Amino acid sequence: MSTAPAELSVREFSTDADYARHLDESDPLASCREAFELPRDASGRAVTYLVGNSLGPMPRATRTMLQAELDAWGGMASEGRFRGTWPWYKHHEWFREPLGRLVGARPIEVVAMNGLSVNLHLMLASFWRPQGKRVRILMEAGAFPSDTYAIESHVRVRGMDPAQVVVKVKPRDGQACFDVADFTRAIEREGDTLALVLVGGVNYFTGQVLDMPSITAAAHKAGALCGFDLAHAVGNVPLSLHDWNCDFACWCSYKYLNAGPGSVAGCFVHERHANDLERPRFAGWWGNDPVERLRMLDAFVPVAGADGWQLTNPPILSAAPLRASLELFDSVGFAALRRKSLVLSAYMEFMLRHTAPRTCSVITPAATHERGCQLSIRIPGDARGTAKALHERGFWCDFREPDVVRASPAPLFNRFAEAHAFAHALGEILKG
Repeated sequence: MSTAPAELSVREFSTDADYARHLDESDPLASCREAFELPRDASGRAVTYLVGNSLGPMPRATRTMLQAELDAWGGMASEGRFRGTWPWYKHHEWFREPLGRLVGARPIEVVAMNGLSVNLHLMLASFWRPQGKRVRILMEAGAFPSDTYAIESHVRVRGMDPAQVVVKVKPRDGQACFDVADFTRAIEREGDTLALVLVGGVNYFTGQVLDMPSITAAAHKAGALCGFDLAHAVGNVPLSLHDWNCDFACWCSYKYLNAGPGSVAGCFVHERHANDLERPRFAGWWGNDPVERLRMLDAFVPVAGADGWQLTNPPILSAAPLRASLELFDSVGFAALRRKSLVLSAYMEFMLRHTAPRTCSVITPAATHERGCQLSIRIPGDARGTAKALHERGFWCDFREPDVVRASPAPLFNRFAEAHAFAHALGEILKG
């Protein structure tokens, strides 16, 4: 057989182990795996790592890039701000173009800064501006907790009741995933009471990709602004934030971007807002116009672009690993990653249907435009115990209450043979 993975359809899949090996041998991205240091268990045994949706593995280039910054710090100290290969004063500027390519934005619209929750708070301060009866915030029910915490804290700080201000869209009865029509209907229903829509671009629990362009358009039609938490989307699914006309977005870099625990996060602000220097914001020294910054003036003059939301110096030691990751993404090209991702996740689901009991179900949508790497597998009974048993066999995935095991075959480092073996291991555990 000579069919490349990117050209396969589900109808052509086979359950044979030799077939999985063939897919790996014909995979044009197979060599990308060697760019990572993949984890081992306590005994030193290599594991099948399917938790890139929680924390991506470390690119090998990370050690070199971190060591270069340590050497600069040790050898130049304060002079490292303006000397060396990566002067720290302008270090954040390097991320504009690669991040822009990854999220479908113009360089002026993106900035690498802070952590995800910090950036959510900064964006809420600027884009949730309750006035008159237009005060409500619409989000999805069951959002990742950091979104709920951030939104409800802003409401309370302003002396309002989240129960009266925050509107949550739920999946329909008996369904795990959302229907985008329910978002648009809720937005229309709230009408001129709605100030902001803020939802997760990819749901962390089900892996569902929400229809971000439609949600954005509906919010704007109602006179509201619209932003997204892209923690589970960036580096996972195609994004076109500028063309979708989103007002803002935030993401972390330690999941599919493989930039390490606590790595610097990212933020998008559409250029119509990024160039609006009058938009209210929390001010910090690093958001000041760099021409004025070192003059130590009392007046804050934000620099145009997303950079104007920065608060403080770039965190160099947590930013350097992101360079290693983004260089890898650029070298491969996201279109190629997406092609493999769709085939790899479809193949894993195909195998699960042939090996796991019928009581199990994949709740991630089947439509390719509604999924990324992650497959959420509903396992009635002891899903937590199943995840533990998989871990003991060397298949690292994770469990989410009440009954879901999440497995994310990532195209940069996971193999088709691993998807084949995982499905068989799950089937054996569940069948006893």
